[in-house]
Amino acid sequence: MMTFLLASNNPNKLRECREILEKDGIRIISFKEAGIESNPEENGTSFKENAFIKARAAMEKSGLPALADDSGIVVRALGGAPGIYSARYGGLDDEGKQRRLLLREMEGKTDRAAAFVASIACVFPDGKELWTEAECRGELTEEERGTGGFGYDPIFLPAGFTRTTAEMSPEEKNAISHRGKALRMMEERLRAYLEGEEK
Repeated sequence: MMTFLLASNNPNKLRECREILEKDGIRIISFKEAGIESNPEENGTSFKENAFIKARAAMEKSGLPALADDSGIVVRALGGAPGIYSARYGGLDDEGKQRRLLLREMEGKTDRAAAFVASIACVFPDGKELWTEAECRGELTEEERGTGGFGYDPIFLPAGFTRTTAEMSPEEKNAISHRGKALRMMEERLRAYLEGEEK
């Protein structure tokens, strides 16, 4: 059994990571369970850079292989915003306020295309690094719908669906979500690495 530290204090991300990755000899623990704190400055210019900043800092602090996720929503009509600033959009740290701000920014706009993007970084103490990234395309609704999920889920309608990701069960969401896709890709890479198939 190999233990990985998830570089996040977000219980929703921890739950999603465990649902997908905790198998085949992989165990995921949180900062709280590891008894450490890590809050590096996320000064990267991409989801990938920020994911590696968090993963490297967590690995150095704990000595454990570390996983980190950096994700957000990219809106075409807003030039890609909120993007890497999704978690602190408008300087706000309240998800409800962030959603309402985004809906206000989109008032009167007919192009509501958007995509969730998730970048997953994994850093081992021996210096090995793995990375995956995936997206879920769709569009923004004009009002919040659903009580599940978190973040921007209540205002995101995945392409080909009539329900927002907040109206889906966790299993349905994981099957199509940006983070679900990126985590399944990471699970394949981790398995290959741990079995000596990926150098």
